Amino acid sequence: MIDQGTVYTPRQSNDRLLLGLKGSLNEYELDLLRQRSVEARRAKAQRGELIVVASVVYIKTEEQRLEEDSDRRVQQAILLVFEKFLELGSVRQTLLWFLEQGLEMPARNQFGEICWKRPSYSTVYRILTSLVYAGAYAYGKTEHTTHYENEEPRKGARRKPREQWLALIPDAHEGYVSWEQFEQIQQAIASNDRGWEQSGAVQNGPALLAGLLRCRRCGRKLTIRYSGNQADVLRYACHRGFLDNGQACCIAFGGTSVDEAIVREVLRVVQPAAVEAAVLASEEEARKQDDVLQALRRDLEAARYSAGRAQKQYDAADPENRLVADELERRWNQALQRVQEVELRIEQHVHHHGNFTAAHAREQFEDVASELEAVWSCSETDVRLKKRILRTLLHEIVVDVDADAGEIILTLHWKGGVHTELRLPRRLRDQNGSQTSKEAVDAVRVLARICSDDLIAGTLNRAGLHTGRGNRWTRERVTALRSHYEIPCYSVERREAEGWMNLTQAAISLGVSGRTLRLAIERREIEAERPLADGPWVINQRALETDAAAKFVERVRRSNRDPSIPTSQQNGFEFSTT
Repeated sequence: MIDQGTVYTPRQSNDRLLLGLKGSLNEYELDLLRQRSVEARRAKAQRGELIVVASVVYIKTEEQRLEEDSDRRVQQAILLVFEKFLELGSVRQTLLWFLEQGLEMPARNQFGEICWKRPSYSTVYRILTSLVYAGAYAYGKTEHTTHYENEEPRKGARRKPREQWLALIPDAHEGYVSWEQFEQIQQAIASNDRGWEQSGAVQNGPALLAGLLRCRRCGRKLTIRYSGNQADVLRYACHRGFLDNGQACCIAFGGTSVDEAIVREVLRVVQPAAVEAAVLASEEEARKQDDVLQALRRDLEAARYSAGRAQKQYDAADPENRLVADELERRWNQALQRVQEVELRIEQHVHHHGNFTAAHAREQFEDVASELEAVWSCSETDVRLKKRILRTLLHEIVVDVDADAGEIILTLHWKGGVHTELRLPRRLRDQNGSQTSKEAVDAVRVLARICSDDLIAGTLNRAGLHTGRGNRWTRERVTALRSHYEIPCYSVERREAEGWMNLTQAAISLGVSGRTLRLAIERREIEAERPLADGPWVINQRALETDAAAKFVERVRRSNRDPSIPTSQQNGFEFSTT
């Protein structure tokens, strides 16, 4: 072996030793150079000057800095992604909004040029989770790992925690959102993942309390189930123990009445701010329509620029060179067709939404406070918006079932730290949503002792009670209710035999006025029933034969025999005339 200064013979031990030493020194020198270069790269990254690839809307300068793209259309498209996420609350809903409006997102092709394409989930997710759009520089977020599968090494990569990153420099360049807004967005994305502490992203299902209910017995989140012939009957159940460990179900109950009770409680809390919410919603709707219109106008401006550029290229070409002229003419026609498509979309958008304006007078929203419940119950109200309102106000709801009392116990944990407990009657197996209320059934049971079905129907209607299906009462409906609950029909013979009477008849029987008897009943001196506030009193003859009733009659008669009249022993008032 020969190098620059010596000829070596590997058969001799001295030459072999010398070759080994030189080889080791050269290898050490290469490792040292590699280590120095890596450390120089790490030091450059810690200073925020190591930029490998620039993002879509940024340009890498010679000073190793990032500057925003000067194209205003690109800037507004990125800003629109963040604004829509803050409004809709999930990556998927943001993507669906862009697809619904037919808007495109900027991207770079293989030549590094900006192109526009249909957005995808990965595109929107990368924009929302990239630190560069918050004006921060980050390096060393991942590391390579080696693991073994079937005794063979496999290389992979994992994402390191933020505290283990090599460099994180906020405000390194101009961003599209502030660092606080970026942190808020990351927290919202993380909370959309269902887990022990997360409620998950809002969905289109009718269950308003999905992800908010927690079992008091085992601490797990309640799941949603639908039953019925058309799978439209909502139920909440604690099935995680059964699904994970084969344990028995903790609790289960119907969800419709629980949702309605929670909504009433939430509306009671937010009703004082209903007018302010209506004004803000009007302004938000105007801004939303303006965002779409502005994005379409930017697309139109870019399309017109492309058409004008294609026209200049066509005019500058030699007309006799048909191969080039035909291609340039085809490009010009495509650009003009794109302009027409965007203009048509703008016209359709304006025609569909009209010239929406938020300049509504505050007086137009004064009735919203009283109609807030009707607006909430409207079928056109987005269920996802309802769920976001509930999750904004409520942290979670701890629920339990008291089987002995037949109640559902709800403990509302509000975001401000206040706790509220609600107790709701639990629906039994033979009950349904169209069942007549217990108040109406009890009222019919008492009134049937002294009233016919016609009088009972009128009394229930005056009291504001309706049937289970929301209808007014008629004689036939009262008769059907009595037959179902086995309530005896009214008859004069049964009434006289059992001794039932109304207030007037009882007053005549005692020989007192009706007002005097009513006052005695209110003082609980005489037992009587009144099932409805505006209904008649129902009194039994046995209540008039008690010792308390006899003392009451004697007291009334004695007060009538000794009226308070002037006597000669009474002193009069003498007024001075001076």
